Amino acid sequence: MKRTVFLFIALCLLVSIPAEAQCAMCRAVLETEESGNAAKGINDGIAYLMLFPYLLIGTVGYVIYRMRKKAHQEEN
Repeated sequence: MKRTVFLFIALCLLVSIPAEAQCAMCRAVLETEESGNAAKGINDGIAYLMLFPYLLIGTVGYVIYRMRKKAHQEEN
């Protein structure tokens, strides 16, 4: 079971799907630029900022999992 979960998480982290993270207004303003470098930078920055809430939730979930596992072992 642990190995399957680990492989699933590793696969999810290794597979990247390009995502457009800009809002409609930011996209409209940045598409007027011909080179598109600013739009790519803004898009990457938004995607980077979206990472931290998921890391925090994952860390809290892992801590809760470890606490419950430890409490369960102490009962037995």
